[in-house]
Amino acid sequence: MDSMTLEQRARAEGSPVIDGETATFVWRGRKPVSVSGDFRDWSGEPIPLKEVAPGLWTHTLKLPRDTYVEYAFQDAKGRRVRDPLNERLVSNGFGDFNHFFHMPESRPTPLAQRQRGVPRGTVTRHMVETNELCVGRQRAVHLYEPPTSKSCPLVVVFDGPDFLRRAKLPTLVDNLIAQGRIRPVALAMVAHGGPARTVEYTCSEATLAFLLDKVLPLARRELRLVDEKREPGAHAVLGASFGGLIALYAGLRAPEVFGHVLSQSGAFSVWNRDFVVFDLARRAPSRPLEVWMDCGHFEALAECNQRILPVLRASGHRAEYREYHGGHNYTAWRDDVWRGLEWLFGPRERARGED
Repeated sequence: MDSMTLEQRARAEGSPVIDGETATFVWRGRKPVSVSGDFRDWSGEPIPLKEVAPGLWTHTLKLPRDTYVEYAFQDAKGRRVRDPLNERLVSNGFGDFNHFFHMPESRPTPLAQRQRGVPRGTVTRHMVETNELCVGRQRAVHLYEPPTSKSCPLVVVFDGPDFLRRAKLPTLVDNLIAQGRIRPVALAMVAHGGPARTVEYTCSEATLAFLLDKVLPLARRELRLVDEKREPGAHAVLGASFGGLIALYAGLRAPEVFGHVLSQSGAFSVWNRDFVVFDLARRAPSRPLEVWMDCGHFEALAECNQRILPVLRASGHRAEYREYHGGHNYTAWRDDVWRGLEWLFGPRERARGED
């Protein structure tokens, strides 16, 4: 492609310039920049753009046509710099930003948008005493009550504020219920412990006790829930990354309560060691779980997700795993979480319960 035409297209269409399965980053400046992103799981050295004409720098990626990508440019000193040809920005969750783009067959899920005429559930904020089970004296929990008068299962959500605001989870659930794609479910979106998040989410018995002794009683008081003593395993746990790890851990440790697990990009093996969920998954379960896992194709975490799937199945759990063309971020989790909710709580699951 002619360099002038490439630059003109970047200014008209935005960067990167996309043609079929290729995406070409374009930078105009006296000095080059480098690019990091989901396509390399944000690991290794940033890729330097090459000069193709005086002051014009580019780099081309080949990607699947349904890929969603977040990326960032860096200068020679490693500082993030804005891509002036791409105005699409999203929070990276660490006080900074990423640019993003969609390949031709990738689209944000419409389920995350408010639809006219769809009944809306109610979200309320509560503070729960931790009793030393978590960092701090109190912990915020947002409860979502679906628009129904019937009792329903509860989904406990780790990193609750992020799933509430960044993943638009209540809106997703409203739309799924209205379209008849899932049975009504309630949500308990639990905040994490800030700097203590890693400790709380890496298979902590204290975190599990906090759910069972503090979060569930709150939800029972405020929401119309099915009784897990009459419907063992009726409730679910949902989380991403380390949140996906503690979700599977909670299900394996308390299957009589949390019989449904939705783990996104579950960090089941980190720091060159497997977490105890592998050992728990190998045991014959007192009650088999329903486990949905998904992970980005570009993530290093895909390996441990692929590896734990046959372990769960061999022990008698009903487990499913899906890889999508994306990375480790809330946009990707938002756009895929509906699949797990539908698999766990959709008509197929209801039909299984009636057998």
